[in-house]
Amino acid sequence: MFSFSTIPSPSGGGLGWGWSVQALTLLAVLAAALTFGTASANGAVRLVVIDEEHRFGGRQKERLRELRAEVDVLALTATPIPRTLNMAISGMREMSIIATPPARRLSIKTFVMQRRDHILREAIDRELARGGQVFYLHNRVDTIARAAERIAELAPGARIGVGHGKMPKRALEQVMADFYHRRCNLLVCTTIIENGIDIPNANTIIVDRADRLGLAQLHQLRGRVGRSHRQAYAYLLTPDPRAITPDARKRLEAIVAAGELGVGFTLATHDLEIRGAGELLGEDQSGQIESIGFSLYMELLERAVAAIRAGHAAPNLDQPMPKNLEVNFHVPTLIPDAYLPDVHMRLILYKRIAGADSAEALDDLKAEMFDRFGPLPPPAQNLFRTTELKLSSERLGIDRIDVGPLSGRLVFSPRTRVDPGRIVRLIQSDPGTYRLRDATGLSFTAELGHPEARFEFVERLLEQLAPDEDLRIAATA
Repeated sequence: MFSFSTIPSPSGGGLGWGWSVQALTLLAVLAAALTFGTASANGAVRLVVIDEEHRFGGRQKERLRELRAEVDVLALTATPIPRTLNMAISGMREMSIIATPPARRLSIKTFVMQRRDHILREAIDRELARGGQVFYLHNRVDTIARAAERIAELAPGARIGVGHGKMPKRALEQVMADFYHRRCNLLVCTTIIENGIDIPNANTIIVDRADRLGLAQLHQLRGRVGRSHRQAYAYLLTPDPRAITPDARKRLEAIVAAGELGVGFTLATHDLEIRGAGELLGEDQSGQIESIGFSLYMELLERAVAAIRAGHAAPNLDQPMPKNLEVNFHVPTLIPDAYLPDVHMRLILYKRIAGADSAEALDDLKAEMFDRFGPLPPPAQNLFRTTELKLSSERLGIDRIDVGPLSGRLVFSPRTRVDPGRIVRLIQSDPGTYRLRDATGLSFTAELGHPEARFEFVERLLEQLAPDEDLRIAATA
């Protein structure tokens, strides 16, 4: 049995809005440890749910897993830390995304700017004039009183409260209760409000020195406003641009660009690229990418995961990295703006199409797009056809396909699975169409003015070059 201090809800009991997330996090770890210790003998515990997973350290997470190795773990977070996201993307963990916002919610208008007192005065006055409340975040306890005095000069009519984690418990409870019940309408505070605050009437937040905060922190803090049908505003104050570090500039650009609702996953991917993916088997939850780059890191990680799943102790590091297959039919291969205006959704679909590993996965994705957005336009159909032929070419060991209206060429990799005898027999059967240009390239000449003719020609050609076992598998499927 565990108990902890809470602010009474308007109904008179329970955790009204739960601002003490740090205490709850610590209690969750202790409760899990004791529960595992007493229940491991009879196997009563099978599932651990970790809420606000990004607030747990690497040692805390590993401690939970050590207590019972066979337990299932469900981690919940709006902004996964780089290592967690990296493990999900690489297939080491399963991942589900909930991106649908509550009904009637509006996206928060976000502004990054140097401090301008007249703009802050206008922002505060506008919010208070419509009966709302304001968060002013100043994340330094030693100077928070002076910050509150300065805000009082800007907004003399505001009822100001000050709250931070070093205050006595009862005093902090009283300040938060006053703000919750609207006895004060401007709260000068630290990042203590980052999680667990749900005050629909507060719809403006001002963050002082936003360049010092992490991307996940900024997203969480911005989420303290905009929790009703009213338009909400977030002002991120920064010093002179010359005093901002390159990483801080990237974080601020990312938070402004991701202004739509349900973009926590998008921001987490930006955070992964900025900070790195961390150690999969160590305690560091970020870092380790800057030396080789994100794309190469992910490719190496995918090779390692595939080798382990195949039963090998380790990947063959002496094997050269595979080249990117080039497929060019000289036709438009894209998702048109008129078909899907949402840029973010188009990028997600492009990534899903590029990540498909089979024709069946592409068919499922086509069916999903047809169901959500309507019949595919010709450029989108070309994109799917090109991707499917790319998968077939990769299996055969073909590095490049280039097909135009009158001719084309295939370039084979040194490790191609295509039998040289098949190539020779193909040339002998139709020397007017096919010829061997060099040891690695097969050229052909044909009337292929229409895009459909190019796709069909290459499909037939790949079938002719495929080994017999591939044809048998295709016929069985």
